[in-house]
Amino acid sequence: MRNSNAFVLCLLDDDPSVLKGLGRLFSSADTPAETFTDPEEFLRYARTHRPAVALVDVCMPQMSGLEVQSQLRDISPSTRVIIFTGKDDPRVRSTALNAGASAFFTKPFDDEELLTAVRLALASAT
Repeated sequence: MRNSNAFVLCLLDDDPSVLKGLGRLFSSADTPAETFTDPEEFLRYARTHRPAVALVDVCMPQMSGLEVQSQLRDISPSTRVIIFTGKDDPRVRSTALNAGASAFFTKPFDDEELLTAVRLALASAT
């Protein structure tokens, strides 16, 4: 059962400017998001709130996005994960998708494509 005060979309990136831009994008599309710069803080939130969708950056200093994806699968199996990165590495892409990621994006990404992927992930999460 989803907590009624929980955000259905969570954004995780160690770069606050990326989070700010993504937050504005999703807010303009009537999909407000909770933002996190710290993977551990996000995973603690996910344990309690079970977000429907998590948009996770691959390259972060504390923990990679693939590690977050793996832990999130155990914490909140119903959460759909969309991975994004600044460096397109085919091995990272295949690892993320094989581990169940709903989508994989390379920055900079097309806003409409990202919004569509999040909408599809939200639809499959409900």
